[in-house]
Amino acid sequence: MLNLPNTLTLIRILTIPIFLECLAYHLYWEALVVFALGGITDFFDGLTARWLNQQTALGAYLDPVADKLLVISSYVMLGLIDGIPVWLTVVVVVRDALIVIGYGAIYILVEEKMAVRPSWIGKWSTTFQLFTLAVALVNLHDGTLLHAAILPVFIGFSAAAAVASGLQYLYRGLIWLQARAPSITPPG
Repeated sequence: MLNLPNTLTLIRILTIPIFLECLAYHLYWEALVVFALGGITDFFDGLTARWLNQQTALGAYLDPVADKLLVISSYVMLGLIDGIPVWLTVVVVVRDALIVIGYGAIYILVEEKMAVRPSWIGKWSTTFQLFTLAVALVNLHDGTLLHAAILPVFIGFSAAAAVASGLQYLYRGLIWLQARAPSITPPG
């Protein structure tokens, strides 16, 4: 069902190519504005879903997909233009890829479906990643000493949170699988 919260999420998805286009043409201030618009829609889609009691199954899947698309595409692009270190891009993208692949494998192999719920560490990881993107954009736009000094701090927190949350999700998945080991059916 397409309601206000889901429409806001779709708007966030539609900001991604505009954001990437701004980065490609070194329009860092404009990229930051588009990024902020995406962040505002992220805040308001969840708020309006709860406030208007319009939480839907589509929104439950679409919101994290929008977040992942924004984070992964942003990190790849910023890594390519040296806005952030490539190693951080690799950490963030590999973590998200492993989570998606792990969930996909569980979805295919196990009859009982695992509920997708972000952990607090996962939420903090995404928060640090988004703030790191914002600081990197500000640094690209205006690389003053203050911005240049703050960026490594955010990079460190983002990397640590990504690794910690990735390990936590791996642990949660393995514990969940272990409890359901008899119901796992190999493919074929």
